[in-house]
This record gives sequence, structure tokens and C-alpha cells, in this order.
Amino acid sequence: MTNMLVIMSDEHQARAMGCAGHPFVQTPNLDALAARGMRFTDAYTPSPICVPARAAFAAGRHVHRTRLWDNAMPYTGKPKGWGHALQAAGVPVESIGKLHYRHEEDPAGFDVEHIPMQVAGGVGMVWGSIRREEERIDMPGRMLGDYIGPGDSKYTEYDAAVTARTAQWLSDRAASNDGRPWCLYVGLVAPHFPLVVPQQYFDLYPPESLPPVKLHPRDGHPRHPWVEKQNAMADSEAKFRDEEERLAAMAAYYGLCTWLDHNVGQILSALGEVGFGEDTTVIYTSDHGDNLGARGLWGKSNLYQESVSVPLIMAGPEVPKGTCDTPVSLLDISATIPAQFDIAFEGDGRSLFDIASEPSDTDRPILSEYHAVGAVSGAFMLRKGRWKLNYYVGFAAELFDLEVDPEELRDLASDPDHAERLAAMEAQLRALIDPEAIDAQAFADQAAMIEGYGGREAALKLGAPAATPPPETKS
Repeated sequence: MTNMLVIMSDEHQARAMGCAGHPFVQTPNLDALAARGMRFTDAYTPSPICVPARAAFAAGRHVHRTRLWDNAMPYTGKPKGWGHALQAAGVPVESIGKLHYRHEEDPAGFDVEHIPMQVAGGVGMVWGSIRREEERIDMPGRMLGDYIGPGDSKYTEYDAAVTARTAQWLSDRAASNDGRPWCLYVGLVAPHFPLVVPQQYFDLYPPESLPPVKLHPRDGHPRHPWVEKQNAMADSEAKFRDEEERLAAMAAYYGLCTWLDHNVGQILSALGEVGFGEDTTVIYTSDHGDNLGARGLWGKSNLYQESVSVPLIMAGPEVPKGTCDTPVSLLDISATIPAQFDIAFEGDGRSLFDIASEPSDTDRPILSEYHAVGAVSGAFMLRKGRWKLNYYVGFAAELFDLEVDPEELRDLASDPDHAERLAAMEAQLRALIDPEAIDAQAFADQAAMIEGYGGREAALKLGAPAATPPPETKS
């Protein structure tokens, strides 16, 4: 039986890899991993924001089942997930790096959590749970950080420490007398903002090489009303000091993708050097993507491909080589980890081993949802076949044909020729879930939480104002 190494980054846009066909981003280590394994071309997050996505991944269940809706509702070990299944079967399972759960002391499914990054103060961004338009406040400061450009940040320092700790863990494990197959989860934070990256990586992407962004409002493209309201709470685009800084933000993001790739390469080299390379399944993914200026949007928090689609690569001795076009989600990784060790697990996903061994099934439905900061109502994505429905409670839906329009340039929802398709997609969504009931439940749970903290005024003071601070690490 082989080992399992799962590497999850933060905010890595699915297309920002050479192996995914990006025209200039440099990710040689991820490209090499994909070349010796399977790249899933159509992978999604269960929610395009950190804490709910990671809780859903940990539990192997959709967000509306965990009822951990936003960045103030971190995973505590309930409901039990894949880590608990491994522990019950006696498989060593540890983590290094970012988890974004509640407390290190919580029984979250790991034997040991090394330098874990959790939500700020054990509570997270409670202020972001106040999202009704008439109750919320515009976010002070800049979500992307006060400084953008070349240099080092607490996040790059943390990633370096996580990478070094992982190499040491692998060396220690190889030198131990414990021959049991193991599972190690590694959480890296790049390319998540702050958009600061070491100079050598920033310099790889000079301003004149950066492409124009699509569907920008300044070019006359109106944003969907739900998206306009969601973005208004932070509006990162409006807070750039000038065009030079906006381009620096793009360069820093791409530089962070290459910095991330460098760290993945260091980890994979360490894996091979200690003798685990031939008998370890490696999975690489991210918790969600980043809009990176498309539609004048930055960060995540919506249902467009830049935000909701994630990279997913799997390689190992039992993994076929090539690409798989069956739509998948992070919940399928949740099912794959226990399947690696022949452990039964009840969740909402399906093992990637099974999916990869079968002909591609492009009609497989995939669901994502968003109930977090800025959202004035719940938003739900259904991907099925060539079609993608973005359903917003209380707002008009969007419909895209990703086969002919992979960039989502034309919303077909108001086109009479696609009225039957729109109705069919909504019916298929409602066959899976009740969007309005889920939306009401999310608001009710958030209201109860806010009341538990003492009400709106108290809640507005709880949580990190932007990026979650990493823990202190020893040099």
C-alpha cells in the first residue's frame, strides 16, 4: 500500500499553470507532476472562499451540509471527515501548514498539526458574516494589502517554513522504524494576497508582458447586479493607487504562482531523496481561484471560472497518465484519501482513482455555493455538461455555454433561444438542492452566531481585517 501526500495551496487560479495551457506563467514542477500523472481539467471548489471550502474538504460534504457558511465558521472536527476515518483505521495522518480550522486543540482528524495556520483568534472574520446590504459596512483598508510588489511578507516566510518543515518531516519519517503507510497534508498559502513576492519571481513578469483583462467595467461591460453588490464591500480594483500598481499586483500574483511552484518542487525533491518517491500518491490542488482583475474583480467570492475553478493534479504508482475531463471537486479528493488506504468513507464525493480509470463523463454535475462576505444572498453554481448555471437568490441567473464560450463572455440567460436550457438547468439544480431554503438557513445560522457574540456592533470588531495572520515559525 502506498503513502499519500496532499498539497493544497491557496487562491491558485486553475489556468495559471503551464500544463493547463497558460501562455506565460512558469510552473515547471507542477508541469512535471502533471506529466507523470493525471491532470483533471475541470475541477471546482465547493465554495469560493477559504474557510467554508476547507471545512467542506475536511468533512467531505457540501457547505449546505456542514453549515459552516463563511470565514467565521471554521471546522472544529464536526462533522467527522477523512482524517478521522484514517485515524480510526490506524493510518498515521499529520498536517503541516495552513488549515484555516478553529483551534489546534480541536480533534480535526490529524495526529499532529505542525505550525498550523488557523482562523484569527479562533473566531475568524465575524464582521464578514454581517452581509445584508442594509446592515453591513464597507471594508476599511485594502484586502490585497497596504504594499504590493517585490519583497518578502509574513506569508512568503511562512511558506518557506512550511516547505522546510515538510522536508524535515519526510526525512524523519524515512529514518523511523515505523513502516506503516502514512498520509501527510501540506498547506501552502501562495498565491494568496498580500501580493508581495521575492524580487526574482516578480521580475519574471514585467508590466509590458501582462495581458489586458476581460470584461472590465471601465470598457463598458456592466457587472451582474449580485456581483456588483458583493464586490462593493471591498472593491479592490478601486483602491489601486494607479495603473502601475494594478500591473504590479498582476505581476506579484503570477510571481507567487511561480514561488508556489518552487516550494512544491522542493517538497517533491525531498520526497524522492528520502526514498518515498516511488510509493507515494501525490495530489496537488488549491482551495479556490482568484479573479485577478477580470471584470474588475480581485480575490475570489464569486462563481466565475477564475474564482470557482481549481487546479487538480494526481500522480502515483496507481494513477494513469494523461488528462481527465470529467468534472470533479475538492469533495472527490476527500473521498480519494481514504480510498487510497481501502477505508470506507461516507461523503458527497467519489474517488478520483475510480473517476480517472473510467472514460470521461462530462455530464457529471458539480455544485458550488457562496454565502460569505459581501453576498447579499446565496449564490449557487451548477456545472453540467457544456452548461454552467450561476443561480442567485433574488436576482436573475446567468447561463454560460463553456464549450463555445470558455471565458464566460456571453450570458445566455436572457436569450429567448436558450430559455428552455435555462429552465432545464434550474430544474436540475432544484433536483439537487432548495436554494431558497439553504439561503434562509445560512442567514439564520449567521444571525444566531452574531447574536452569540453580542450583536452587530460587537461582531464588527471580531476577525482579521484582511489576510489571516500566520503563526510564528522558528527560523
